[in-house]
This record gives sequence, structure tokens and C-alpha cells, in this order.
Amino acid sequence: MNKRVFFVFFSIFSIFYISNLSAQQYRVGITITGLSIHPRGANNAHLQRFGLDKRGVFVFNPGIAFSFEYFLFRDIFSIKFVQALYVDCAAQLGGFTHIGMRHKIFNNEVHSLYGGLGPTFIFRRSWHRLDGYMDELEVFFRGGPEHNWQWRFIWFGGELEYNYSINDEIDLSLMVVPAVPFNIFLAPGIRMNQE
Repeated sequence: MNKRVFFVFFSIFSIFYISNLSAQQYRVGITITGLSIHPRGANNAHLQRFGLDKRGVFVFNPGIAFSFEYFLFRDIFSIKFVQALYVDCAAQLGGFTHIGMRHKIFNNEVHSLYGGLGPTFIFRRSWHRLDGYMDELEVFFRGGPEHNWQWRFIWFGGELEYNYSINDEIDLSLMVVPAVPFNIFLAPGIRMNQE
């Protein structure tokens, strides 16, 4: 990572943290991982046990994601950690870890939308061990046939979260993690607000 980018990221984080030490609002969330969308389809669609179409565009990925969000400046700027574990497209263990700075895009009494950016680590059991696996033409994951796991580290992974407020403590939530053009990950769930 470029040292200047790290310095700017760290400086912004420090300024908001120091100026708002009294802010104690945080949110915890649990989402059920649900749907992967592969806009181009998938070369290995024949391996997708939970595929909803023959081209592998829509695939069900059952699992769970936990999140913790701490607000640095009111409900405008925050830092959020997400850990997800799920069954990937080939019915093997997969997941991602994300930590990012977030900003409120809009918020009214019922609806809110937040966007975040930060490092994301995606992993899955290696598909090289599956019969009939074809190497992707544009390799997204790292890790060859000699590895048990495949992975990808993205310095600036994005996340969008839409929330519908049921009451002051609980929101219905939809998390979207885009890795366009390869994958768009959707996870519905609940978010609990604490002061």
C-alpha cells in the first residue's frame, strides 16, 4: 500500500476519533448470506450445487455474517468490521473479512444508506481439487493446484448497506459487497443499534 494513502487514511481516522471520544454509539449486525450474482455467468457453472440458472449468474450461498460498527462522528462517519462464513458456489467453505471507513449517504426516519471502503480478504476452499474444474480465463482468486485454499486481498473493497428502521433499536438490513464484474454478494439481515 502506498505510504501516502496509508498516512491520509490514518490521519482522517485519528482526527475523527480524537475529536469525538465521547461518541459511544455502536451497532452490531447479523446477516444471513444469501445470493451471489455473477454478471458474466460462470465458466464452472456445472460445479455450482446451489445455482439458480444454467449459466451460473445467480447462486445461493447459505451462511452468516457478523458485523460491528463504531461511530466516530455522530451517525455520519464510522468504522465497520465484517466477518462472513458461508457455503460457496461449489458447496465448500468460503468467506470474507472486511474492515472499512463508512459514510452516511442518506438517512431519514425510516430509510438509510451507508457506503464503505476498506481492505477485504476473500477466501474459499480450493476449487482445483474438484473434478471438472476449469481455470478461469480471468483469474480472480490466487492459489494454485498445490494450495488447499484460494484467496484474494483487495485493498479498497467496497460495501453498501441499506437499512429499514423498525424501531429505535432494530433495523432490517441488506448488505451489498460488489466485486464487479466478477461477483456481487447480497446478504439480508438485522442490525441492532446501541447508544
